[in-house]
Amino acid sequence: MSDKIGYLGPKGTFTKLAVDAAFNGDEKVAFKTIPHCIDAVNNEEVKIGVVPIENAIEGTVHLTIDYLVHQVRLPIIAEIVVPIQQNLLVHSNFTGSLLDIKEVHSHRHAIAQCQQYLHKNVPNAEIHYSDSTGSAAEMVSANGNPIAAIGNTLAAREYNLTVFKENIHDYPNNHTRFIVLTKNKETVRINHPVKLDRTSLLITLPEDRAGVLHQVLSAFAWRKMNLSKIESRPMKTGLGNYFFIIDVDEPYDDALFPGVQGELEALGCNVTILGTYPVYQFEGN
Repeated sequence: MSDKIGYLGPKGTFTKLAVDAAFNGDEKVAFKTIPHCIDAVNNEEVKIGVVPIENAIEGTVHLTIDYLVHQVRLPIIAEIVVPIQQNLLVHSNFTGSLLDIKEVHSHRHAIAQCQQYLHKNVPNAEIHYSDSTGSAAEMVSANGNPIAAIGNTLAAREYNLTVFKENIHDYPNNHTRFIVLTKNKETVRINHPVKLDRTSLLITLPEDRAGVLHQVLSAFAWRKMNLSKIESRPMKTGLGNYFFIIDVDEPYDDALFPGVQGELEALGCNVTILGTYPVYQFEGN
């Protein structure tokens, strides 16, 4: 298996910032989309892959969750949390004003993080979605028209763009969680203090009956296990069919978690451990 690290590219994405913060000296390979990156890990083209899973402003990256659940099951072995500073980037030759910008390009989540700013300050621009913030920056660098990208300062340096406006995201506490995936539960070396340990569970309910979700949550509550997140996603098997992703801020152990699993399975639930892993939080770009 290759020792390369795959990430959502191209150069200049926030995923690349997360990878650079966490891994020093390893060879890094950019992939155009999240599914491409996950497939590369599954096909052993790279040893590990890093993809975004949640943003503090816009919420879960559903493509990541859905692809891991429905297409390629890979264990989560670490989480990297980094601050996100969105900037409006323009071609180095651009000399106009905000009102002159005709198009704004970026990843769907980046656009959503800045939607109030765009609404108030760039009213004449059409919004275009790209595969990543990096690919949006790359496109603007090759285009002489009065258009802009939303991205980070790394993207500005990589593609020789001008940071026209800094920190245009709508809320200040903007962080993104990135998960580290591997095929064979490889260990990773990240030279940074561990903030906490987390275990992510995939739970499907037996049927749509009154009180079943309450019973599921009670299995954690009476054991005093802290849930940092619970989210439902469609099973894609029909209306009303959902699975739940539950994050528990504790490492997997041989007492509490088997007890939870046994209790939930007695209710008819299916329980899958998506990963138990350290969480690393970085500050500063």
